[in-house]
Order: sequence, then structure tokens, then C-alpha cells
Amino acid sequence: MAVSAENERPVKVLGWAARDSSGLLSPFEFSRRVKREQDVTVKVLYCGICHSDLHNVKNEWGFMSYPMVPGHEIAGVITEVGTKVTKFKVGDRVGVGCMIGSCHNCVNCGDNLENYCPEMVPVYGGKFSPDNDSEDSNGTINYGGFSEIMVVDEHFVFKFPNNMPLDGGAPLLCAGITVYSPLRYYGLDKPGMHIGVVGLGGLGHVAVKFAKAMGLRVTVISTSPSKKEEAMNHLGADAFLVSQDAEQMQLAMGTMNGIIDTASAMHAFLPLIGLLKTHGKLVMVGLTDKPLELLAMPLLLGRKIVGGSVVGGIKETQEMIDFAAEHGIIADIEVIPMDYVNTAMERLAKGDVRYRFVIDIGNSLKSY
Repeated sequence: MAVSAENERPVKVLGWAARDSSGLLSPFEFSRRVKREQDVTVKVLYCGICHSDLHNVKNEWGFMSYPMVPGHEIAGVITEVGTKVTKFKVGDRVGVGCMIGSCHNCVNCGDNLENYCPEMVPVYGGKFSPDNDSEDSNGTINYGGFSEIMVVDEHFVFKFPNNMPLDGGAPLLCAGITVYSPLRYYGLDKPGMHIGVVGLGGLGHVAVKFAKAMGLRVTVISTSPSKKEEAMNHLGADAFLVSQDAEQMQLAMGTMNGIIDTASAMHAFLPLIGLLKTHGKLVMVGLTDKPLELLAMPLLLGRKIVGGSVVGGIKETQEMIDFAAEHGIIADIEVIPMDYVNTAMERLAKGDVRYRFVIDIGNSLKSY
């Protein structure tokens, strides 16, 4: 008799999974592989809920399969290490982010850009290539951090400094690196530069924090005037623009070196391009689900760039964590128990969170 995919590996684990495109999650028993020489076993204590988790549990992008255990903002403590592990020891405070595998041989991997490896393996919903002998290669689906433990190659594990709380640090493994990486790569990290941040949600609020820590002048751009006080008084933004206020936008034309656009809802790009100085850069990190509408002339006349970015490589992500710890940056979170996750997903769909839900896995995941 064939063994089900969730039971063909020997380490029994409890998690919460979606079974179909309704996206409803419920308790789920499955298996993880036995620890290998370069693996660490992580007891999961906290896991953030990203907006992409909401899309994925409903299979809105069309490439996921079920059962699905979400979660890619994972923080916990190492409980076991393999015989060839060199970077970690039992008791270390660590995180696991968006990926748990790559080919290690391509140009991107060689440049510490595992996130752009053609064989990058996501922490959940993906499979290891049959050619990748460092991990499971039997076609089983990976399960994420809404679970008791993770078994991961040490290369894809991050160390949390002692001064960083695990609950507030967990969302940095996706939200934090998603905004940190483009600030660095596109050269929008020089003190005194002026950048805009579109959207003040899970990504946008940490973008403001990182940009301010880099010494930048930050303007939050939002459709919601009600977010001005939060942006300026709590997060420390220098200015606030209501994107639907034509007069405000006109006064800010040509003033910004760059814009980090975190919005996932479809919105007009031409007004944002107008805010850029000559050589300005509009960097998209939000996943819109419709084709962009761009005119060439505004880009040509100012030698402006529209670019994109998705998370970061292992080296850069650790750099981001260390920078955050040095500057006291964590996500603003609402900690919830595991059995609140479906309500949290409903609230997330409505934008009713400030600014990231984090599940208290260690204290609330239990058999039902």
C-alpha cells in the first residue's frame, strides 16, 4: 500500500494546514525527515503571517497544492544539530525564512543570491529537485512554519542576536528583507537621500524604520489620510502624501531619489514616477495581479528606472537581521494563538492588522 506524502518521512509533527482553496486551516499531522549531517532541528516558537500566505492558502496565484502548511517568517530555538553543522549549536535563537534550498552551483548562488536561483526551494508548497541531493528529492511537498518543528540545512538558517525579540523579529525574515534588499541594491541607502514609501502595511512600516535608520528622509505615500499621524508620530516619517490629493502630489513632484512601492492593490504608477528626481528609481516589492500601465516618455525624459525585488539571499538576510538588531528595528505585531489563525486571515484580508500577525506557536499549538 502506498504511503501518503505527509507520512512518508519519519519525524511526526503537528501543524495547521489548508486542505482546499477555501483557505481554512485546521490541525494537521504530518512528517519531517530525520536530521541529516548539515541539518538543524528548530523548535518553532513564533511564525508571522504574511499577505502572501493569505493568497497561497486560497491558491489565488494558481501554483499551490494541498494539504498546505503555510508560514515563512519562522523564529525559534535549535534543539538538535547534525554532525557536520558548524554555524550553530543547541540553544541558539534562530530563524527560517522564505527558502530552504537552492542548487548551490549557479551564478546566482555563487553571488549569494539564492533567492534568484532557478532551483530555489520555498519553505512551503515547493519540492526539491531530483538533482538536488542535499535535501528531500522524492517529490514530497514542503511544509512551513505553522508547525512544531523545522528540519533545515544550516545554510538556510539565520541567527537572531540576543537583543532581538523573536516575536517581533520573525516578520523581518520576509517583510524586513523585502524592503532592506532594494534599498541596498538600488543605492537608495545614502544618508540625506529622500525616498518615498508607498503603502503603510506589513512591508511599508518596516521600510520606514529601515530607511530612517539609514539616515534617509522618508515620505509615506498613502491613499488613507488617517494614517498620517501613525506614519509621522509613531514610525518617524518626515512627511506624508495622500496620493489622491492632486495638489499635494504636485508640490512633491521631482523631489525623491527613489520610491519603495509596497502596495499590492492596483494603483496608478505615472504620478509616482512624477515624484522622482532625474535618475530616480521606482522599485516594486508588492505583488500586483494585473499588468502594469506605464508610459515610456516620463521614464525617458528623466532617465528614470522602474525595477523590482523579491526578498534577499542568505548573506544579505543575515546582514539585515544584524542591522535591525543594532538599530532596534522590529516589526509592530499582534501576537495571536494558533486557533485564532482563520480569524486573523479574515482580518488580514480587510487590512485590519497593525501591522503583522505573529502566531505564538510555542505556547498555543496543541492537539485538538
